[in-house]
Amino acid sequence: MQVLLRSDVAGVGRRGDIVNVSSGHARNYLLPNGLAVVATDGTVRQSDSMKKARQQKEAADRETATNLIADLGKRQITVTAKAGNEGRLFGSVSAADVASAIAAQTGASVDRKAIVLGEPIRSVGEHQVTIDMHGVSGTVTVSVVAG
Repeated sequence: MQVLLRSDVAGVGRRGDIVNVSSGHARNYLLPNGLAVVATDGTVRQSDSMKKARQQKEAADRETATNLIADLGKRQITVTAKAGNEGRLFGSVSAADVASAIAAQTGASVDRKAIVLGEPIRSVGEHQVTIDMHGVSGTVTVSVVAG
């Protein structure tokens, strides 16, 4: 059965896609929950407009991410953490800590899932952190200081 998805459905497709699903899945889950409508000639045209809107939103998100990452690349983000005498942290600095420091110091909202750390930061000093948002990536200098 062909349906037009009205919202993103994991494992099925994205909003505006016309997909083939089993009739049972459509009748029992997609249609009653308002996630899809049965595909007709009118919904095919609606699908095209949904895809255009999605592409425009994704392009705007990419542009915003490019500007934000370029701005953050010029700055140094400072994170304060408890540390011992040799410069080792008692805990670690995680992606969530970096995201909250970015929000506090720049006012920019960066999701912690967009911050890529190979492993948590466990020492005082400057560290290069990668931010990957909407297919755009860049590095930010994070300075960890004892506090």
